[in-house]
Amino acid sequence: MKITIPLSLLFLLFTTTTFSQTLADLKLKPKEIPKGYTLNDGNICITPQACTFYNDIETYSNLVGTLKSKSIQSFKNKTDRGSIMYFEFEHTFKGDRFLQGLLWGKEGQPTDERPEEYLAKGKFLIIWSFRPDSAIKEKSEDKIEAILQ
Repeated sequence: MKITIPLSLLFLLFTTTTFSQTLADLKLKPKEIPKGYTLNDGNICITPQACTFYNDIETYSNLVGTLKSKSIQSFKNKTDRGSIMYFEFEHTFKGDRFLQGLLWGKEGQPTDERPEEYLAKGKFLIIWSFRPDSAIKEKSEDKIEAILQ
């Protein structure tokens, strides 16, 4: 009996820590931003579809779920620019098919003209509106995948 109590407590601590992330935890902190990049206000989306989704997400709530909160970070350097959009939903994100169609059209995957990528994990959705070789996109992807694994 003594073994099950500590194991139960350990499980409770693990699950509480795993599922208690916030959008602030996912965002890049100033010290994590690669050299040469500056943080900018507003959105700098590569395509209008990504910004439309961010700005009008409530319109799509019946397709993607009820939004709890959202945030955006936009970055520029001499050769790269774009935005990272963070979304937290009340329940698990359910709009994969819809988002793929909105972002990529009939291609169903990123293209040179529509390079946005996204990650949907549980209640969180992150959209990277950058070119594929973006250093800041890679930094953000690595951080988010480590947190939401």
